[in-house]
Amino acid sequence: MPEPLTMYTTRWCGFCRRLKGQLAREGIEVVEVDIELDPEAADYVMAVNGGNQTVPTMVFADGSAMTNPSVAQIKARLTELAAL
Repeated sequence: MPEPLTMYTTRWCGFCRRLKGQLAREGIEVVEVDIELDPEAADYVMAVNGGNQTVPTMVFADGSAMTNPSVAQIKARLTELAAL
């Protein structure tokens, strides 16, 4: 079973809610981390987003990250990682 994705999010983020729903429909598991409750998570998100707390930020098993990706982009990245 592949490692789940990590989704850095906030409770109020509409883009995050939409993406979570789309991923659930695709059967893609995510582990959510609320950056408003976890200061280290907020620091990480800022580090990969040029100092901005932009969510959703997705982190894959290999440590690579995508900011506000589409489901298609996530599926393509998961396919790439599975081929390694």
